[in-house]
Amino acid sequence: MAAEATPPAPGQPQGQQPLTLSRVFGSPDLAGPQPRALQLSPDGTLLTSLRPRADEKERLDLWARDTRTGAERMLVDSRKVGSGAELSETEKMQRERARIAGSKGIVAYDWAPDGKSILVPLDGDLYLATLDGTVRKLTNQPGGQLNPTVSPNSGFIGFVRDQNLYVQPLAGGAPRALTQDGGKTVHWGEAEFVAQEEMHRFTGYWWSPDDKRIAVERFDEAPVGVVTRAAIGANGTKVYDQRYPAASTPNALVDLYVVSLDGAQVKVDLGSNRDIYLARVYWTPDGSALLVQRESRDQKTLDMLSVDPATGASKVLFTEKSGVRSWLNLSDAYRMLDDGSLIWSSERTGYRQLYRYVHGKWTALTHGDWVVESLIGVDQAAGKVYLVANKDGPLEQHVYALDMKHGNAVTRLTEAGYWNTATMDAAASRIIVTRSSPNQPPQTYLADTAGKRVAWINENAVVPGHPYYPYLAAHRDTQFGTIKADDGSTLYYEMITPKLEPGKKYPVFFQHYGGPGTGQQVMRNWLGALPQYLVQHGYIFFQIDNRGSYNRGKAFEDQIYRAMGTVEVADQLAGAKFIKSQPFVDPNKVAIYGWSYGGYMTLKMLEANQGVYAAGVSGAPVTKWELYDTHYTERYMGSPTKDAAAYARSDALGDATKIADPLLLIHGMADDNVVFENSTAFAAEMQKNDRPFEMMFYPGYTHRVGGPGISEHLWHTILSFLDRNVKNKP
Repeated sequence: MAAEATPPAPGQPQGQQPLTLSRVFGSPDLAGPQPRALQLSPDGTLLTSLRPRADEKERLDLWARDTRTGAERMLVDSRKVGSGAELSETEKMQRERARIAGSKGIVAYDWAPDGKSILVPLDGDLYLATLDGTVRKLTNQPGGQLNPTVSPNSGFIGFVRDQNLYVQPLAGGAPRALTQDGGKTVHWGEAEFVAQEEMHRFTGYWWSPDDKRIAVERFDEAPVGVVTRAAIGANGTKVYDQRYPAASTPNALVDLYVVSLDGAQVKVDLGSNRDIYLARVYWTPDGSALLVQRESRDQKTLDMLSVDPATGASKVLFTEKSGVRSWLNLSDAYRMLDDGSLIWSSERTGYRQLYRYVHGKWTALTHGDWVVESLIGVDQAAGKVYLVANKDGPLEQHVYALDMKHGNAVTRLTEAGYWNTATMDAAASRIIVTRSSPNQPPQTYLADTAGKRVAWINENAVVPGHPYYPYLAAHRDTQFGTIKADDGSTLYYEMITPKLEPGKKYPVFFQHYGGPGTGQQVMRNWLGALPQYLVQHGYIFFQIDNRGSYNRGKAFEDQIYRAMGTVEVADQLAGAKFIKSQPFVDPNKVAIYGWSYGGYMTLKMLEANQGVYAAGVSGAPVTKWELYDTHYTERYMGSPTKDAAAYARSDALGDATKIADPLLLIHGMADDNVVFENSTAFAAEMQKNDRPFEMMFYPGYTHRVGGPGISEHLWHTILSFLDRNVKNKP
């Protein structure tokens, strides 16, 4: 049942209702309806998306909108079609790594390239939805089907079952296995753990353009160490022997094959060194070659291989290398063109920019002290490249058009004041833009290639009838500003305050993440209702982006190299000094909160700066980097066998007993990402040294602790702790 809004108090006008935690996390979503996975049909007449139900925001159904008339209809009702069967453990973990573990119903779909049908995975089975509303079940096999796709010519579907790759005629017919020896530690057509969790590669097979061959990853986890992971639930404990490649330990052995539909296999030459990462795989437009990105174990070298699919022979087209005290960030901002040239993104100048590679020669397409986030489309005939970047400043992200026929001029296509993401159809004829701002929940619209809005897909205006409208009058603006780090670097902050009363001093909820990769937190985007609730609860909400975080260039990011838990802690301290200096802040009541890397930061900040923070909340923290996975940890910290001193400095266990301020430790007891051992090891260290702290562990929950009831409990626990130790403390 959807939580009901608290009725306004007598004499209180509509639109000034106070937020409650039950409403913040209830249905419908206060941010309004948010379509996901938006795609244009191959002919452009339909725009499909996944939409949450008003009475169950975690459950998604497949909808279609006619781009000519605006008419909308549900194509697949997940409640009516789905079986409700429990997902396999493998699929559960795939969803966890894709950060969609809390979603139910339809979480993905794939248009047939001929535009006649859509492949829909649901509750472990596969369905084919046609545009007349018919839904046909394609599979009925226990154990589920992973990574389903439709082939480029719409002749087949592919999927992984029981660790082997299967194909099945789309028009009907039995599935057949193209690989045979999958099982135990051998997997075909899947992405290994670190590829999913850290490399953002979620598949292990790639169709050739003519439907005749498939490039297929085969990996063997036999060398990977076994972690006995106890998924401790409310009604019992399930024990999983999970292959988890902890830092400096062996990774899975990865091979790549080209498999024909008759089952014939050709092994790809990935080189003599087996200890590498298979970063990206894709076919040239004519199918004559396979392009493979091969990354070194230390992530300082990336080779682009050109592979002959008939023989498996490979050659190096070009190589990217990092600096000595740096690493290479992987990206999907590349595109092979019909003329054989390649649009490629590189951080070789210190900022990710676009280049064109033709027969061994490079041409810079963009340049400057800003970051290209993604490449969303290429109109080859017009010579236009469409990208998403922060060219207008790090607080905003926009869509830009690059004109290769007119001096590579770059033109912004989206409106200032927003954080934008975008996708395009395969022909780069239209843009699907999603944007938000601190005062506007996410909106989505369809635009032409000049950026002109053609139609709203989800205007989501906060007007009467919108879920957030009853709380709009109490909404507080976000303030942005900058402070300086010790080395002079500019650090951006954002702050939301209650309506300030003269002479009154307020406690601070100081949120942080701090980690590299996707660490940017301070943006002109919609933060959601929770920060507004915290402000209404009497706190000032505050956060900064420290050195080491992404989207500010490599020099800014590289300061974390072999030094986790140092510059980030120093920059957060600079933020604390700044916020404490404000006349409306109670300097003795600054509370810190973080999750995952942010949870690690809470511990490091309390250890390094005793007495600075009134209390800290640490959610799902890494406490010993030797326990975390190879690809992430070694990228920034090197190997613990070679860089033991750096690991010792960065771990949170050695200085645990320095924590003298109130601490709340939280962790999901079935976490397969930051394994639960991180928190139990820290708890044991505190206990054996008689150091007081509080903890709350959640049975059955993974790295994401949330969902109906649980989210409310989590935040009631956090705020009860902070109110006792910070807000209401004399």
